[in-house]
Amino acid sequence: MSDQIPMRVAVVGATGFQGGATARLLAERNHRIRTLTRKPDSERPQVAGTAFVSGDLANADDVRHLFERATHASVVMPLVYDAETVGTYARNIAHAARETGVCRLVYNSNTRVPESSTHVAAFETRRLAETVLRESLRGSGVELVVLRPPVYLDNLFSPWNGPALAKDGVLAYPLPADTPVAWISHRDLAEAVYAALTVDGVAGRTLDIGGARSLAGDELAEAFARGLGRDVRYVPLAPHVFEEGLARAVGPEAAAGVAGIYHYMASGAGPDLMAADDGGSTEALSVRPAPVDEWVARQPWQIWSDDTAAAS
Repeated sequence: MSDQIPMRVAVVGATGFQGGATARLLAERNHRIRTLTRKPDSERPQVAGTAFVSGDLANADDVRHLFERATHASVVMPLVYDAETVGTYARNIAHAARETGVCRLVYNSNTRVPESSTHVAAFETRRLAETVLRESLRGSGVELVVLRPPVYLDNLFSPWNGPALAKDGVLAYPLPADTPVAWISHRDLAEAVYAALTVDGVAGRTLDIGGARSLAGDELAEAFARGLGRDVRYVPLAPHVFEEGLARAVGPEAAAGVAGIYHYMASGAGPDLMAADDGGSTEALSVRPAPVDEWVARQPWQIWSDDTAAAS
Protein backbone atom coordinates (compact mmCIF):
# COMPACT_ATOMS: atom_id res chain seq x y z
CA MET A 1 0.00 0.00 0.00
CA SER A 2 1.50 3.36 -1.02
CA ASP A 3 1.58 6.33 1.32
CA GLN A 4 2.04 8.70 -1.63
CA ILE A 5 -1.66 8.73 -2.50
CA PRO A 6 -3.61 11.13 -0.24
CA MET A 7 -5.82 9.27 2.22
CA ARG A 8 -9.17 10.38 3.59
CA VAL A 9 -8.96 9.29 7.21
CA ALA A 10 -11.70 9.05 9.81
CA VAL A 11 -9.83 9.68 13.06
CA VAL A 12 -11.77 8.59 16.13
CA GLY A 13 -10.28 10.47 19.08
CA ALA A 14 -8.62 13.39 17.28
CA THR A 15 -9.57 15.78 20.10
CA GLY A 16 -7.48 13.75 22.57
CA PHE A 17 -3.71 13.65 23.02
CA GLN A 18 -3.07 10.41 21.11
CA GLY A 19 -5.60 10.83 18.34
CA GLY A 20 -4.63 14.49 18.08
CA ALA A 21 -0.99 13.58 17.48
CA THR A 22 -2.10 11.21 14.72
CA ALA A 23 -4.37 13.82 13.14
CA ARG A 24 -1.58 16.42 13.15
CA LEU A 25 0.88 14.04 11.50
CA LEU A 26 -1.64 13.08 8.84
CA ALA A 27 -2.36 16.75 8.14
CA GLU A 28 1.37 17.52 7.88
CA ARG A 29 1.58 14.86 5.18
CA ASN A 30 -1.35 16.33 3.27
CA HIS A 31 -3.98 13.72 4.06
CA ARG A 32 -7.61 14.68 4.71
CA ILE A 33 -8.97 14.11 8.23
CA ARG A 34 -12.43 14.07 9.75
CA THR A 35 -13.29 13.45 13.38
CA LEU A 36 -16.40 13.16 15.51
CA THR A 37 -17.24 15.46 18.40
CA ARG A 38 -20.17 16.20 20.69
CA LYS A 39 -18.88 19.69 21.50
CA PRO A 40 -20.36 22.85 19.95
CA ASP A 41 -18.22 24.88 17.56
CA SER A 42 -17.15 27.34 20.26
CA GLU A 43 -15.72 24.59 22.47
CA ARG A 44 -13.90 22.49 19.88
CA PRO A 45 -10.10 22.37 20.18
CA GLN A 46 -7.96 23.53 17.31
CA VAL A 47 -6.72 20.50 15.36
CA ALA A 48 -5.01 21.78 12.22
CA GLY A 49 -6.27 20.30 8.98
CA THR A 50 -9.13 18.43 10.64
CA ALA A 51 -12.82 18.71 9.75
CA PHE A 52 -15.33 18.11 12.54
CA VAL A 53 -18.48 16.04 12.28
CA SER A 54 -21.07 16.57 14.99
CA GLY A 55 -22.18 13.39 16.70
CA ASP A 56 -21.58 10.64 19.23
CA LEU A 57 -19.86 7.27 19.02
CA ALA A 58 -22.94 5.74 20.62
CA ASN A 59 -25.05 6.74 17.61
CA ALA A 60 -24.55 4.40 14.65
CA ASP A 61 -25.76 6.99 12.11
CA ASP A 62 -23.31 9.59 13.42
CA VAL A 63 -20.41 7.18 13.13
CA ARG A 64 -21.44 6.16 9.63
CA HIS A 65 -21.55 9.83 8.65
CA LEU A 66 -18.00 10.25 9.95
CA PHE A 67 -16.82 7.32 7.82
CA GLU A 68 -18.53 8.41 4.59
CA ARG A 69 -15.96 8.73 1.78
CA ALA A 70 -13.13 7.71 4.14
CA THR A 71 -10.46 5.44 2.71
CA HIS A 72 -8.85 4.67 6.09
CA ALA A 73 -9.62 4.95 9.79
CA SER A 74 -7.57 5.50 12.94
CA VAL A 75 -9.33 4.64 16.18
CA VAL A 76 -8.56 5.25 19.85
CA MET A 77 -11.34 4.94 22.40
CA PRO A 78 -12.17 7.79 24.80
CA LEU A 79 -11.51 7.45 28.54
CA VAL A 80 -14.62 5.33 29.03
CA TYR A 81 -14.35 2.01 30.85
CA ASP A 82 -17.92 0.71 30.87
CA ALA A 83 -17.98 -2.55 28.88
CA GLU A 84 -21.45 -2.07 27.38
CA THR A 85 -20.64 1.45 26.22
CA VAL A 86 -17.26 0.53 24.73
CA GLY A 87 -18.80 -2.50 23.03
CA THR A 88 -21.41 -0.24 21.42
CA TYR A 89 -18.72 2.17 20.23
CA ALA A 90 -16.70 -0.68 18.69
CA ARG A 91 -19.72 -2.21 16.93
CA ASN A 92 -20.74 1.16 15.48
CA ILE A 93 -17.20 1.77 14.24
CA ALA A 94 -16.91 -1.70 12.69
CA HIS A 95 -20.29 -1.49 10.98
CA ALA A 96 -19.51 1.97 9.61
CA ALA A 97 -16.17 0.75 8.26
CA ARG A 98 -17.87 -2.22 6.56
CA GLU A 99 -20.70 -0.19 5.09
CA THR A 100 -18.53 2.61 3.72
CA GLY A 101 -15.77 0.41 2.30
CA VAL A 102 -12.82 1.62 4.34
CA CYS A 103 -9.77 -0.33 3.17
CA ARG A 104 -7.82 -0.35 6.47
CA LEU A 105 -8.61 0.46 10.10
CA VAL A 106 -5.88 0.93 12.71
CA TYR A 107 -7.00 0.46 16.30
CA ASN A 108 -4.77 1.90 19.05
CA SER A 109 -5.74 0.03 22.22
CA ASN A 110 -4.17 2.82 24.33
CA THR A 111 -2.38 0.22 26.47
CA ARG A 112 -0.78 -3.18 26.38
CA VAL A 113 -3.26 -5.94 27.17
CA PRO A 114 -2.35 -9.03 29.25
CA GLU A 115 -2.69 -12.44 27.59
CA SER A 116 -5.13 -13.68 30.21
CA SER A 117 -8.28 -11.87 31.29
CA THR A 118 -8.14 -9.66 34.37
CA HIS A 119 -10.52 -7.66 36.53
CA VAL A 120 -9.01 -4.40 35.25
CA ALA A 121 -11.53 -2.41 33.21
CA ALA A 122 -8.80 -0.50 31.34
CA PHE A 123 -7.51 -3.79 29.92
CA GLU A 124 -10.78 -5.65 29.45
CA THR A 125 -12.71 -2.89 27.69
CA ARG A 126 -9.83 -2.48 25.23
CA ARG A 127 -9.66 -6.25 24.75
CA LEU A 128 -13.42 -6.20 24.16
CA ALA A 129 -13.16 -3.43 21.55
CA GLU A 130 -10.41 -5.33 19.74
CA THR A 131 -12.47 -8.53 19.75
CA VAL A 132 -15.58 -6.76 18.46
CA LEU A 133 -13.64 -5.05 15.69
CA ARG A 134 -11.88 -8.24 14.64
CA GLU A 135 -15.05 -10.35 14.62
CA SER A 136 -17.23 -7.70 12.98
CA LEU A 137 -14.73 -6.95 10.22
CA ARG A 138 -13.92 -10.58 9.40
CA GLY A 139 -14.66 -11.29 5.75
CA SER A 140 -15.55 -7.66 5.05
CA GLY A 141 -12.45 -6.71 3.10
CA VAL A 142 -11.56 -4.11 5.74
CA GLU A 143 -8.01 -4.73 6.94
CA LEU A 144 -7.50 -4.39 10.69
CA VAL A 145 -4.21 -3.55 12.41
CA VAL A 146 -4.05 -3.37 16.21
CA LEU A 147 -1.37 -1.37 18.00
CA ARG A 148 -0.81 -1.86 21.72
CA PRO A 149 1.43 0.88 23.17
CA PRO A 150 2.99 0.86 26.67
CA VAL A 151 3.34 4.18 28.58
CA TYR A 152 3.72 7.67 27.12
CA LEU A 153 6.69 9.96 27.68
CA ASP A 154 4.32 12.89 27.26
CA ASN A 155 2.76 11.93 30.61
CA LEU A 156 5.99 13.21 32.15
CA PHE A 157 5.94 16.54 30.29
CA SER A 158 2.85 17.70 32.14
CA PRO A 159 1.76 20.00 34.99
CA TRP A 160 1.97 16.98 37.33
CA ASN A 161 5.58 16.02 36.51
CA GLY A 162 7.17 18.91 34.63
CA PRO A 163 7.79 21.34 37.51
CA ALA A 164 9.32 18.68 39.79
CA LEU A 165 11.58 17.48 36.97
CA ALA A 166 12.68 20.92 35.84
CA LYS A 167 13.16 22.44 39.30
CA ASP A 168 14.07 19.52 41.55
CA GLY A 169 15.14 16.68 39.27
CA VAL A 170 12.41 14.42 40.67
CA LEU A 171 10.69 11.97 38.34
CA ALA A 172 7.69 10.56 40.22
CA TYR A 173 5.50 8.01 38.45
CA PRO A 174 3.12 5.23 39.60
CA LEU A 175 5.22 2.30 38.40
CA PRO A 176 7.52 0.16 40.57
CA ALA A 177 11.17 1.14 40.19
CA ASP A 178 12.10 -2.27 38.77
CA THR A 179 9.38 -2.36 36.08
CA PRO A 180 10.82 -2.36 32.53
CA VAL A 181 8.91 -0.01 30.23
CA ALA A 182 9.36 0.71 26.51
CA TRP A 183 8.39 4.37 26.87
CA ILE A 184 7.09 6.02 23.69
CA SER A 185 6.07 9.57 22.81
CA HIS A 186 2.76 10.62 21.28
CA ARG A 187 4.66 11.67 18.16
CA ASP A 188 6.26 8.25 17.77
CA LEU A 189 2.87 6.65 18.41
CA ALA A 190 1.52 8.76 15.54
CA GLU A 191 4.39 7.56 13.34
CA ALA A 192 3.47 3.98 14.21
CA VAL A 193 -0.21 4.60 13.41
CA TYR A 194 0.76 6.24 10.12
CA ALA A 195 2.92 3.27 9.21
CA ALA A 196 0.16 0.84 10.19
CA LEU A 197 -2.19 2.72 7.85
CA THR A 198 0.17 2.59 4.90
CA VAL A 199 2.74 -0.24 4.90
CA ASP A 200 2.29 -3.68 3.44
CA GLY A 201 2.45 -6.90 5.42
CA VAL A 202 0.74 -5.81 8.66
CA ALA A 203 -2.93 -6.44 7.92
CA GLY A 204 -4.49 -8.62 10.60
CA ARG A 205 -1.57 -8.22 13.00
CA THR A 206 -1.49 -7.10 16.64
CA LEU A 207 1.74 -5.25 17.43
CA ASP A 208 3.13 -4.35 20.86
CA ILE A 209 4.71 -1.07 19.84
CA GLY A 210 7.01 1.00 22.04
CA GLY A 211 10.47 2.42 22.34
CA ALA A 212 13.46 0.37 21.25
CA ARG A 213 14.68 -0.19 24.83
CA SER A 214 13.02 -1.11 28.09
CA LEU A 215 13.95 1.22 30.95
CA ALA A 216 13.37 0.60 34.65
CA GLY A 217 12.96 3.58 36.97
CA ASP A 218 16.62 4.41 37.57
CA GLU A 219 17.45 3.91 33.89
CA LEU A 220 14.61 6.25 32.94
CA ALA A 221 15.98 8.82 35.40
CA GLU A 222 19.44 8.49 33.82
CA ALA A 223 17.99 9.11 30.35
CA PHE A 224 16.17 12.18 31.67
CA ALA A 225 19.37 13.36 33.33
CA ARG A 226 21.20 13.20 30.00
CA GLY A 227 18.40 15.04 28.22
CA LEU A 228 18.00 17.71 30.91
CA GLY A 229 21.69 18.08 31.74
CA ARG A 230 21.07 17.72 35.48
CA ASP A 231 20.73 15.02 38.13
CA VAL A 232 17.37 13.23 38.15
CA ARG A 233 16.09 10.58 40.57
CA TYR A 234 13.17 8.23 40.12
CA VAL A 235 10.48 8.09 42.83
CA PRO A 236 7.81 5.37 42.54
CA LEU A 237 4.46 7.02 43.23
CA ALA A 238 1.69 5.08 44.97
CA PRO A 239 -1.09 4.37 42.41
CA HIS A 240 -3.80 5.68 44.76
CA VAL A 241 -1.98 9.02 45.04
CA PHE A 242 -1.75 9.16 41.25
CA GLU A 243 -5.46 8.33 40.97
CA GLU A 244 -6.46 11.07 43.40
CA GLY A 245 -4.51 13.69 41.44
CA LEU A 246 -5.84 12.49 38.08
CA ALA A 247 -9.42 12.56 39.35
CA ARG A 248 -9.17 16.32 39.80
CA ALA A 249 -8.37 16.66 36.10
CA VAL A 250 -10.57 14.05 34.38
CA GLY A 251 -13.10 13.03 37.01
CA PRO A 252 -13.21 10.02 39.34
CA GLU A 253 -14.57 7.44 36.86
CA ALA A 254 -11.99 8.06 34.15
CA ALA A 255 -9.23 8.34 36.76
CA ALA A 256 -10.19 5.01 38.29
CA GLY A 257 -10.09 3.43 34.84
CA VAL A 258 -6.64 4.76 34.00
CA ALA A 259 -5.28 4.06 37.48
CA GLY A 260 -6.40 0.45 37.24
CA ILE A 261 -3.44 -0.14 34.93
CA TYR A 262 -1.01 1.13 37.58
CA HIS A 263 -2.65 -0.78 40.40
CA TYR A 264 -2.23 -3.90 38.29
CA MET A 265 1.43 -3.16 37.56
CA ALA A 266 2.09 -2.42 41.25
CA SER A 267 0.68 -5.84 42.15
CA GLY A 268 3.47 -7.53 40.22
CA ALA A 269 0.98 -9.56 38.17
CA GLY A 270 2.49 -8.60 34.81
CA PRO A 271 6.01 -7.28 35.39
CA ASP A 272 7.01 -7.37 31.70
CA LEU A 273 3.70 -6.20 30.24
CA MET A 274 5.02 -2.76 29.28
CA ALA A 275 8.48 -3.93 28.14
CA ALA A 276 9.92 -3.72 24.63
CA ASP A 277 9.20 -6.57 22.26
CA ASP A 278 11.93 -8.34 20.30
CA GLY A 279 12.01 -5.59 17.69
CA GLY A 280 9.26 -7.21 15.64
CA SER A 281 6.93 -4.20 15.72
CA THR A 282 9.54 -1.65 14.65
CA GLU A 283 10.70 -3.97 11.88
CA ALA A 284 7.17 -4.62 10.65
CA LEU A 285 6.31 -0.91 10.63
CA SER A 286 9.76 0.38 9.61
CA VAL A 287 9.69 2.97 12.38
CA ARG A 288 12.47 4.06 14.70
CA PRO A 289 11.20 5.66 17.92
CA ALA A 290 13.48 8.33 19.34
CA PRO A 291 15.70 7.39 22.31
CA VAL A 292 14.30 8.80 25.55
CA ASP A 293 17.18 11.22 26.16
CA GLU A 294 16.77 12.71 22.67
CA TRP A 295 13.03 13.18 23.23
CA VAL A 296 13.71 14.83 26.60
CA ALA A 297 16.26 17.21 25.10
CA ARG A 298 13.69 18.43 22.54
CA GLN A 299 11.03 19.45 25.08
CA PRO A 300 10.71 23.08 26.31
CA TRP A 301 11.24 22.28 30.00
CA GLN A 302 11.87 25.97 30.71
CA ILE A 303 8.11 26.52 30.86
CA TRP A 304 8.12 24.52 34.10
CA SER A 305 11.20 26.15 35.61
CA ASP A 306 9.93 29.67 34.94
CA ASP A 307 8.04 30.66 38.09
CA THR A 308 6.08 33.29 36.24
CA ALA A 309 4.91 30.83 33.56
CA ALA A 310 4.10 28.18 36.13
CA ALA A 311 1.94 30.60 38.09
CA SER A 312 -0.01 31.85 35.09
